[in-house]
Amino acid sequence: MNRLSLTMALGSYDHMRDVTDGSVPIEGVSLRSLNLPIEEIFFRFTQSRDWDISEISMGQYMSLKSQGDDGIIALPSFVSRAFRHSMFYIRSGSAIKRPEDLQGKRVGVPEWGQTACIYGRGWLSDYVGVDLKRIEWVQAGVNEPGRRDKVKLVLPEGLRYSNAPTKSLNDMLLNGEIDAVMSARAPHAFGKGIERLMPDYQALEEQYFKDTRIYPIMHGLVIKTDVLDQHPWVAMNLYKALQTAKKRSFERMSDITASHAPLAWLAEYTQRMKNLFGEDFFPYGLGPDEGGRINHTTLKAFCKFGLDQGVCHRPMEVEELFPKNLLSSVKV
Repeated sequence: MNRLSLTMALGSYDHMRDVTDGSVPIEGVSLRSLNLPIEEIFFRFTQSRDWDISEISMGQYMSLKSQGDDGIIALPSFVSRAFRHSMFYIRSGSAIKRPEDLQGKRVGVPEWGQTACIYGRGWLSDYVGVDLKRIEWVQAGVNEPGRRDKVKLVLPEGLRYSNAPTKSLNDMLLNGEIDAVMSARAPHAFGKGIERLMPDYQALEEQYFKDTRIYPIMHGLVIKTDVLDQHPWVAMNLYKALQTAKKRSFERMSDITASHAPLAWLAEYTQRMKNLFGEDFFPYGLGPDEGGRINHTTLKAFCKFGLDQGVCHRPMEVEELFPKNLLSSVKV
């Protein structure tokens, strides 16, 4: 049979690899996979949409959708998830000891619309109780000057935000020009004059999940809507293939007879994940099962954070982000 030829750009992920290497085929599709650095994928797809299916920052995607961009639609197959309590950095010896101490201080971010920063600020405002308007925010590249915001912002009135295009957050923190940094990527001087605000971040992240059921989704997977307009079956077939690939990844991670990654206690860590998040510890979909409820709770909070922080240009509903035929749970 003639297969539809599609190109997908995606980072290297074990739970996606059986699709990208062809071990799990997508019914009716001949897939060409591009393995590129994440930053390059995000930049090139935003600028020119060079391929049909792409990994994307969820903050960027949410902002584009809120501005009326209907050229892409996300699948509820989530590429990357991570808690971000580890992203808060201070100078060694700083008087800042708690997140509440950030009020009245200057805090650097690589981009206001970076997904990790949206979740981090949402945690500060909605969980810790920090007033974001009582912080002076500075945007710059983490380790190199010149980085700028990639999405159009509608910042809340009274929020103080400025750019430092000729400086890096790493250097500004070391020099005392800012008091803290929020960044998914560590500053170069981490461990050499820069340290984490919360060294025990993992315990705090687990408690945050138990209290809120928010399991942050960092990167999504989008497909061009003109592909789905012509071939609506592609969304479900791709989703099913990705579910199968994830299941096979889980089996590898749980295998105690062989180490499928260079980690001594991989299977034990996998069991720990199951104990915290459930048997499907990296859930896809928005169905009525526990994983679907976690995803809906997470994305509902994310939409709120995005609106409150001026990344979203209008209120967004979770269901707007995905094709209607994939909103219910699919069992494979």
